Amino acid sequence: MSEREVTTPILPIPIGEIRYNEQGLVPAIAQDYLDGTILMMAWMNRESLQKTIETGETWYWSRSRQELWHKGATSGHIQKVRSLRYDCDSDAILVSIEQIGDIACHTGERSCFHQVEGKKVAPPADTLSGLYDIIRDRRDRPSPDSYTCKLLAGGDNKILKKIGEEAAEVVMACKDNDREAIAAEVADLFYHALVALAYHNVQLRDVYRVLQQRRK
Repeated sequence: MSEREVTTPILPIPIGEIRYNEQGLVPAIAQDYLDGTILMMAWMNRESLQKTIETGETWYWSRSRQELWHKGATSGHIQKVRSLRYDCDSDAILVSIEQIGDIACHTGERSCFHQVEGKKVAPPADTLSGLYDIIRDRRDRPSPDSYTCKLLAGGDNKILKKIGEEAAEVVMACKDNDREAIAAEVADLFYHALVALAYHNVQLRDVYRVLQQRRK
């Protein structure tokens, strides 16, 4: 069974306790369930929230068309709901999703929040994902002064040697019970592991999927 064939029960939220605005709507923020990227914001009403819970896919309310909107019904870019949360004031909803096709924006971008000073910029994700993107950029556009590029140019021999060294340093830091050293050495180990992933063209998201699957 593939990752996308696994269904995760959605814990219901108290629809009647959500504080809708004067138009009966509440903002719903869609967030990638793996790396935390904010993908889009849309509106839900009581009915669309109920359908979202019942179907396990996102339904929104279109203010322009004044009708329910099943995300991805025409494009195929549906959103599988992993979890629902609401904020401390009960007037905003956070929807953790698996974005099928990895495109949430109608422009074809992964996230609607891709604009910075008029330029298209990838939205921020978690720290490891951001670092992995930088490493891939170094791989694809090498610079002679980059340590990452030197590692990649050295191939497995250089990369795996560093992973072994960093793992040993993590062990020693833990043996010394040095909290600052443990954090620093684990950070080094994470970095070199990401270089290995990039070198072998393994996506960090694939690692996240394995971890998510094991949680179940």
